[in-house]
Amino acid sequence: MLQQPAFGRRLRKLRQARGLSQTALAGDGMSTGYLSRLESGARQPTERAVAYLAGRLGLQAADFEEPAGGSLAHALTLAASTGSDTATETLREALAAEGHETPVLRWQALWLLARQRRVQGDHTGEREYLEELVRLGDQVGLTALRVRGLTRYARCLRALGEITDAREAATTAHRLGQEDDGLEADDRAAVLLALVSVEAEAGRMPDARAHADELVELVAGRSDAVWAEAMWTAAAVLVRQGDFATAQARLEEALEKFDSGEDLVLWLRLRTATGRLHLQKRPPDPEAAERCVTQAESALAFAGTPGLRQELTALKADLAFLTARYDDARHLLGELAQAQPMMTYRDRMRLDILRHQLRIRSGDADGVQGLRALAEQAQADANIDLAADIWRILAESLAESTGQRGTAASGA
Repeated sequence: MLQQPAFGRRLRKLRQARGLSQTALAGDGMSTGYLSRLESGARQPTERAVAYLAGRLGLQAADFEEPAGGSLAHALTLAASTGSDTATETLREALAAEGHETPVLRWQALWLLARQRRVQGDHTGEREYLEELVRLGDQVGLTALRVRGLTRYARCLRALGEITDAREAATTAHRLGQEDDGLEADDRAAVLLALVSVEAEAGRMPDARAHADELVELVAGRSDAVWAEAMWTAAAVLVRQGDFATAQARLEEALEKFDSGEDLVLWLRLRTATGRLHLQKRPPDPEAAERCVTQAESALAFAGTPGLRQELTALKADLAFLTARYDDARHLLGELAQAQPMMTYRDRMRLDILRHQLRIRSGDADGVQGLRALAEQAQADANIDLAADIWRILAESLAESTGQRGTAASGA
């Protein structure tokens, strides 16, 4: 049973976190005086009162228990130092209760919670925290916090395929950074990383290339995670421009110099990105892609998240298709279809592209219509680069399909 005075303290925190007065929370089903006595600890709550208040607050009765970590400051310290799921859950509960804490403290809590969602591949959940974090950054008024929040928000929106809004957030962060001479180099690099990515997705390649060159110059002489991600981002722009040789050189430099001990997740993603590059270049190099897959799989046991596992499985499916192992590709796609998707918008679209390519390969005309629909969807989402890629794949698939029919007819 919930005991006083802990229940009263918790109730007051939950009410204040939602910006409710005692009158607003009490409503028609409870007197304000009774609610006041509950919050002060003068009255023991009944089950009926707890159920009523839980309903008014949109909670469960168990949510009135004090978080294990106590205050938000305590919970934040635990989450930052351990990073465990338990500590993160304690932080989430404390954040919901501690509406009166300082904005900067709440900003730090939101940042950690958003990061945890991102690592899991839950970009929708990440977005919810980041939207509040951006609003809080505007309230605090510190340029560094505003820039960091907008930068991470832009990257999250890009992962969700919302390119127009992502570009607006990244552009705003870039403008704020230019106006503040005291902004740290890492923050400037993070802004450029986000800006380059969304500009490339939006098909604004001259802007993306210019900002990518600026980014590479900014991180020159380093070999840390920021530098490695900059090399990866610059390589992605070069791939879109068809300069596969320079893109490969950028990624190989990152693979050679970046230490997996600093960030094993990034180390894994660099290998996945390099493997995909080997499939995209002309001519493709499936053997090199296979080596990247093998390296990534060997480390997946130590830093595997659902999103990373799905990303690697998708790469293996593309590799199977390229090497004419169509049944293997279908099997891998089937595995991914059974899992809760923890992938970016672009990666999910890649899976749909491959499914339609397999349909076309088997003579199913619906595959052609499916690719057309995907291209039109990408255009509607302002993802111009992806749309162009899908139209190219459709043209190549049709040409290959026509060639196959011609060969079959001549053989007959």
